[in-house]
Amino acid sequence: MTDTEKITINLGAIDLGKVDLLVEQGHYSNRTDFIRSAIRSQLDKHVVEVQQAITRHSFGVGAFFHSIKDFERYKSKSEKIKVDVLGVYRIPDDVPVSLALEVVESIKVFGIFNVRTELKDALTKAGKIL
Repeated sequence: MTDTEKITINLGAIDLGKVDLLVEQGHYSNRTDFIRSAIRSQLDKHVVEVQQAITRHSFGVGAFFHSIKDFERYKSKSEKIKVDVLGVYRIPDDVPVSLALEVVESIKVFGIFNVRTELKDALTKAGKIL
């Protein structure tokens, strides 16, 4: 399971030039190092807002998954899975689409949702991914 995800950003020529200049002068090892540092700096500025939102919405923070046994247990008890995660949430490849559709009430992930495309598409179409 991966705990990072590749993203793409667009920067104007002047901003990118400033980043490259800082890299060349040794302030950062490369563009990625600069971008990670900038993101962390912004997240540090908003730590209170993030913590309040986590508390207010009762998000789980970290890496979570439900196995096929978990799905089967929920089904046998006629219970639903409601996922609210800040971090990583994974559904293994062996969970059938039909079982997931029956058991999942809703999934909301801020971060990385690691699930096979077929299952993600079915959950999205059913309105279960928020």
